[in-house]
Amino acid sequence: MPDDFDPYREALVVEHTTHWPAEIRQRVADWSAGKREAFAAQLHAAPDQATGLEYVRVHTGFCRRIIVTAFDLDRLA
Repeated sequence: MPDDFDPYREALVVEHTTHWPAEIRQRVADWSAGKREAFAAQLHAAPDQATGLEYVRVHTGFCRRIIVTAFDLDRLA
């Protein structure tokens, strides 16, 4: 279950990852690696607008994990 955007945790984010579920990978199969990276950068630039957001506790703070959704693809692509 996705987390809500949390400014407190956001201030403690020390790393971030992007998860591409199988159904999303199929939709973007023709994208280059650079295009996927640029899309992920857009998502992480505005984490408050991401629909699949998780904060994972790590030793030094939090890892922001964004799960790409079809809504994100439609919104940014």
